[in-house]
Amino acid sequence: ADRYRIERELGAGGMATVYLARDLKHDRLVALKVLRPELSAILGAGRFLHEIKTTANLQHPHILSLFDSGEAEGFVFYVMPYVEGESLRDRLTREKQLPVEDAVLIAREVADALEYAHQQGVVHRDIKPENILLHGGHAMVADFGIALAASRSDGGSRMTETGMSLGTPHYMSPEQAMGEREITPRSDIYALGCVLYEMLTAEPPFVGATAQAIIARVLTEEPRSLTLQRRTIPPHVEAVAMRALAKLPADRFATAAQFSAALGNTAFTTSGGTVATPAYRDGKGGAAWWRTPGMMAGLAAAAFGLAGLLVGARLARQAPTPTLDMRFTLSLPDSARFVESFGPSVAISPDGTMLVYTGGTTILRELYLRRFDDVRPTPIAGTEGAYMPFFSPDGQWLGFVANQRLMKIRVSGGTPIVVASLLGNIVSGATWSRQDLILLEDVSGLSRVSAGGGPLEATVTIDSTNNLIEWPSFLPDGDAALITVTRKGVDYLGLFTLADRKVTVFEEVPGTNATYHAPGYVTWATGDGVYVGAPFDLKRRRFTGPAQTLLDHVAVDGGGAKVAVGPGVLVQVAGGASKGRLLRLDRQGNAQAEIPEELSFEQPRYSPDGRRIAVGVFTSNLTADLWVVDRTRHNLQRITFVGAAARPEWSRDGRRIAFGYLPLASSSWEVYTAPADGSGQPDSLIVSPGSDYPNSWTLHGDTLIYWHQSSATRGDILYKTPGSQPQIFAGTPANESHATLSPDGRWLAYVSDESGRRDVYLRPFPTGAGRWQVSAGGGVEPRWSRHGHEIIYRSGDLFLAVAVETRPGVTVGRPDTLFRGQYALNAVRTSYDVSADGNELIIVGAIDGARQLTVRLNPLAALQRGDTDRRSSP
Repeated sequence: ADRYRIERELGAGGMATVYLARDLKHDRLVALKVLRPELSAILGAGRFLHEIKTTANLQHPHILSLFDSGEAEGFVFYVMPYVEGESLRDRLTREKQLPVEDAVLIAREVADALEYAHQQGVVHRDIKPENILLHGGHAMVADFGIALAASRSDGGSRMTETGMSLGTPHYMSPEQAMGEREITPRSDIYALGCVLYEMLTAEPPFVGATAQAIIARVLTEEPRSLTLQRRTIPPHVEAVAMRALAKLPADRFATAAQFSAALGNTAFTTSGGTVATPAYRDGKGGAAWWRTPGMMAGLAAAAFGLAGLLVGARLARQAPTPTLDMRFTLSLPDSARFVESFGPSVAISPDGTMLVYTGGTTILRELYLRRFDDVRPTPIAGTEGAYMPFFSPDGQWLGFVANQRLMKIRVSGGTPIVVASLLGNIVSGATWSRQDLILLEDVSGLSRVSAGGGPLEATVTIDSTNNLIEWPSFLPDGDAALITVTRKGVDYLGLFTLADRKVTVFEEVPGTNATYHAPGYVTWATGDGVYVGAPFDLKRRRFTGPAQTLLDHVAVDGGGAKVAVGPGVLVQVAGGASKGRLLRLDRQGNAQAEIPEELSFEQPRYSPDGRRIAVGVFTSNLTADLWVVDRTRHNLQRITFVGAAARPEWSRDGRRIAFGYLPLASSSWEVYTAPADGSGQPDSLIVSPGSDYPNSWTLHGDTLIYWHQSSATRGDILYKTPGSQPQIFAGTPANESHATLSPDGRWLAYVSDESGRRDVYLRPFPTGAGRWQVSAGGGVEPRWSRHGHEIIYRSGDLFLAVAVETRPGVTVGRPDTLFRGQYALNAVRTSYDVSADGNELIIVGAIDGARQLTVRLNPLAALQRGDTDRRSSP
């Protein structure tokens, strides 16, 4: 604010928002551009600002210079002169086509600017009408080197993961569209050829409804003749444009100077160079230029978008399934990475054009939508904390689970609607029929509810069949569903008919997560991690042929098979729980690894003497045990072997650890205790109709404070002394959680959303008389410093500290920011701990900033051809 005063927003693009600002020091108007926060987070602000200095030395009459750059409160900005006039885009919007002489002049002036920059070793990478300003009758190129700085920054190699590519599809060269690492000046020449083409014809050489459609045409088609579209275009101008638009860089002009000279040479024709370089042909007459290793790698990167085109075209024509059979890996950006959750985390729309997954940062989990005709995943507003997405049959609605409620929301946007309250969180699937009925697995077994809302109706209980029934998936007619039936620990495919509530088990078909596909196939996952498919007679409801392998190395755990299948697309999620490091942080956020092991740690806790750390370690979605770190010997010892233990809390004497335990075939957590040295068996402490997690022990270790959730409450804080009934400390219609008791045992800090926002509050324990708000502007995960005069909490990715005095009266200080960082987050218990002196935090840091999805196009084509590996016949 001491350097620039923003006056108004001028516009926004894929990389930055531009503002008209006043340079206070020089009293002049400037264009101040602010990078998109998610982009600057990926690139690395320091590295970006270092690389952008390269462009500060570019001084040319047709280059808009760089005045300034920097970082302010997490926002990366750069400053350029404010040019009175308009952009080439503005003029094209107004005039559509330019006079030939004007188009040639602009192209030659831009070519002069490019020639100068290329001689300095700078490639623009994003030449387009928006970046060409018209001032005083001449062209000036803006944002010179910005894309270069981005590509050289820390996250430049991950740009495509964010959906923010370095370039614009209409003007991308084939090599740039394919993600080639080395971009040469000839890529700028191609882009300038596109701009020249558009100035003359009102359209770029390749257009389409989506970015993927444009890229597909860039890779496979030749541009239409200019003179056939506009007869007044001189032949030499068309020849120049066509040579600039050659598919192979080697067939274009070697330099921008050659491009400019050719535009001024009326004798330049086809004899001056290749006008429209044909694709190289293979022996079968097919275009084979793309068969080079670099182009093949690029095709994999573009295939995710092209899948939607293929599927959409097939649906529109009702043509047979294409024979294209391709697999590739899709990376997700850090800001929208895939997040493991209970149950299925990926869903594909019924028409195969959209993908929804559980994702976000470690701070916020929500559902993300990625249309196959878009390169950018977008968050679905109103789905915070959601998991287990599934589509309605018409693809207009999305079902999900959040806060122990079954919800739905329009895919086009809107307010989430509560369908039903749940007895416990669904962990084993839901499905939506054409009759607007939702069938789901909940704590009682298999239940159904109208998609319009209403009470749950139990259809099959676990007790009635003595089997576990999971993963329902409706058949097209909606009167029956494929299911998974577990008998003595083995999963089998089954069928549930709604009219008679009959369960049929296909005892010859072991597997899980079955899905039906027209015209007559069922796919499922086997216990050994193979995804298979087989022909299925829909009328007789039985398998009619052998199973064939579609995908190997599929993760299958308590959360089901990590696969989603839709028309023309199969998406596989990387298996297992995500790994992390156990980190020790100082009050400035500087981190060191506590131990070298990299495991799926969660919610560490210091022992009372600070010499040990108890921590949960997940080996899959629903398989975990407690481990203890000896900080003196730096070793890790497992202390429980129950396979479903998490969220540890030390007793005050350090001898025992309370933890959450999930019994087999249940979705309700109970509280157990175990000896901290691993010498004995765990003992049951708290069992209730809902779920319970330990939060804090009282000073003398005779009372446990814990969080309780059931069908009657969103979340309450209770405490229990052995031999007595549980007592409610905080129980309102709001969700109270994250309880932590002060070192002297007299005060309880906790979180409540009673105001509509989660904040940290302080109340005396156990009376609860009086209440003081600790956080300012929202807060979660409070933890006391062991000296009892400070509470540390987090708000978003900020860690803050508040001084607290309780004698003689209560005084709560102003929150001070300690540091910023994204780490593991939990909805009901604090995910980190604070040392006795308050100078150290122990926390879990994720290793992978982004997850990957493996995509296979047209997987059922292999079943129709019958050329996959045969497995045992169903």
